[in-house]
Amino acid sequence: MAVIANKVDTVLRLKLITGDDGSGNPVYAFRSYNNIKPAANNEDLYAVAVALAGLTGLPLNGVFRNDTELLYNV
Repeated sequence: MAVIANKVDTVLRLKLITGDDGSGNPVYAFRSYNNIKPAANNEDLYAVAVALAGLTGLPLNGVFRNDTELLYNV
């Protein structure tokens, strides 16, 4: 039984530092961007994430790519 995976959706998620709590620990906020083309390469997604973080004025702490794949039996 051969199972094929087909990417159907990609979400770009940014982890931003919004400040710190009273103890000096960072406080994070996440921004998600849906409807990203699944064929987009990682370098382009990272460049877009850096540009979007620059627009927020908040420091970027992490960039996440979440791919959803449809599995089916051939």
